[in-house]
Amino acid sequence: MEKNVILTLEYDGSAFHGWQEQENLDTVQGSLQQALKEVTGLDIKVSGTSRTDAGVHALGQCCSFKADLGIPVERLPLALNNMLSGGRNGAGSKVGAIRVLSAVEVEEEFHARFNCAGKTYEYRISMGEPSAFERNRCYFVDGPIDVNLMSRATDYLVGTHDFAAFQAAGGTPRETTVRTIKEIFIASQGEKLTISVTGDGFLYNMVRIIVGTLVEVGQGRRTPESVGEALESLDRTKAGHTAPPDGLYLAEIYFDREIKR
Repeated sequence: MEKNVILTLEYDGSAFHGWQEQENLDTVQGSLQQALKEVTGLDIKVSGTSRTDAGVHALGQCCSFKADLGIPVERLPLALNNMLSGGRNGAGSKVGAIRVLSAVEVEEEFHARFNCAGKTYEYRISMGEPSAFERNRCYFVDGPIDVNLMSRATDYLVGTHDFAAFQAAGGTPRETTVRTIKEIFIASQGEKLTISVTGDGFLYNMVRIIVGTLVEVGQGRRTPESVGEALESLDRTKAGHTAPPDGLYLAEIYFDREIKR
């Protein structure tokens, strides 16, 4: 009997050319589908909630698929992680760049993309000495950064607005550039900053442009008020730079119904 399954996974985006399957390139979707084929013997197409770009990481990406499985759903994480880590060669203790955190059967009409009601992204910044162990994991910024100024600037972004000025060219055309940001929270610990942005949806590179703009505010290169002016202008050139993908993490996904993951 065909089952509808949702997977929750984490991954190191620096190892892939983004989420979406591409011919002759390593992608998260392509790697996951290959592991599913090795485990089930089926050609399974997964639908991801978010098409993260090359270099972007995930702490809680979700995807769904329908298949007549020959394995209990609850055993999928163990089997898939074994494949994704190279365990087919007996090295099952290794951890791959993708790790499946959970697999749950859901109602037939559920879809990981279309039933998404919101997302939280985290962006990690380091103002300390660059480290080889943190490369591809955060944005190294020359300090100091005034977090209070950055927090003032976020007031202009929270709420429902037209975010055309915070959209990069090259993404999939959208019917509207109006989005709702529910919360932007900045956590500071020593030389580390984490910017969490929660919203109902995001335009192409929107979070990275928000972060780049806030960093410029924190460095004194623009005022908090200029963020509101950029928003009202609907002009991409009025906002700040696009922060690199290395520091961006898809942290959590919210659905329009309760899903036990």
